[in-house]
Amino acid sequence: MKFFFDTNVLVYLFDVDSPEKRKKARALFQKHAEAGDILLSTQVLQEFYVAVTRKLARPLDAAVAAEAVSSFAELPLVLIDSALILAAIHRSRNSQLSFWDALIVQAAIEGHASTLYSEDMQHGQTLDSLRVVNPFS
Repeated sequence: MKFFFDTNVLVYLFDVDSPEKRKKARALFQKHAEAGDILLSTQVLQEFYVAVTRKLARPLDAAVAAEAVSSFAELPLVLIDSALILAAIHRSRNSQLSFWDALIVQAAIEGHASTLYSEDMQHGQTLDSLRVVNPFS
């Protein structure tokens, strides 16, 4: 089984202003890193860099953020290509998901993840064979 981490969960690994979520995110990430079953996408890497350098109340230094992205890039990644974008557009048009959330879902499904950890989507929702879990609820 593979577990796809949405951007927001990775951001909490570094968010010192959300200590409870940071603790939960770190424990979850460590558990799955030890098991070797984490899955990310190139979209998540891009969003992560922008979020931690521009959207946190106390942003990360660009060099620290780049180092984190470099480490995440060593994990299994789903590459966002034109076929995946088109599938996400279709999913977005036929569901209540934004395009960006649909792209996360499609990447997780293409990567054969069983679970998507995300704070942004409905906890317990099932999309095809993918189950959405909010690790902070």
